[in-house]
Amino acid sequence: MKLNRRKRKPFDDSSASSDIAFLLIIYFIVIAGFNINKGFLMNLPARDSTRLILKEDLLRFDLDPIGDIVYQNEIRDIPFAEKEIRSAMASRPNLAVILTIDPRTPWQRVVSFVELAQDLEVDSFSFTMKKSEPSDGVSP
Repeated sequence: MKLNRRKRKPFDDSSASSDIAFLLIIYFIVIAGFNINKGFLMNLPARDSTRLILKEDLLRFDLDPIGDIVYQNEIRDIPFAEKEIRSAMASRPNLAVILTIDPRTPWQRVVSFVELAQDLEVDSFSFTMKKSEPSDGVSP
C-alpha cells in the first residue's frame, strides 16, 4: 500500500523571514544588556613596564589548607589583614601585597581576600599557588 505524502511548499514570502531575523537580533541585543558580568577589575601592569619593589615594601600573607590567613607565622582573620594593609599603605606608597595560596584552600577564602585587596585599592597585588608536595614523599 502506497501512502500519499504531501510535498512541502517552498517559502515564497521572504519579507516574513527577514522580519523574524530582525526580531531575533533585537531580542538578543536586549537580553545581552541584562547579562552583567561580575568579576574582579584589577589594573594589570603593561607588558613592557618595569617597577622596582623593595623588600621592605612587600606585605606577605598565606592561605593555609583550611583557608585561614597566616601572617608572620600566626593565624589571623580578615579584619586584621585589612588593618595591616591599611596601615602599611599609609606608611609605604609602593606597597605590594603578596598572597600565597595552598592548593587545598577553599576558593571562597581566596575570593574574599582578593575582594579585600580590591576594596582597599591595592595598586600592587600578586598571588601564587604553593607547590603541592607529593603525599608519599616520592618525586613525580
